[in-house]
Amino acid sequence: MHVMAVACEATEICYDSSSSNNIMKEQVKKMGTQGSAIYGMAVLGALVYFIQHAHTFWNGAVGIIKAIFWPAMVIYKVLELLKL
Repeated sequence: MHVMAVACEATEICYDSSSSNNIMKEQVKKMGTQGSAIYGMAVLGALVYFIQHAHTFWNGAVGIIKAIFWPAMVIYKVLELLKL
């Protein structure tokens, strides 16, 4: 059996060229796409929320930045509460 070297990206898992492993690779790609869609909808929802509550232009600009980085803030607060 010949094993082909596969270049890996940061979000992919490397597999050899057998058919069962190629099926697993496709499933990993599909899960990554679904996660990206969920994250994108969450960012869009946060963007709408922050812009609706902005009273000035600069509050709206800060709201855009908050919408992009809110997952990191949530994880930080959760870890802070868990004292990890």
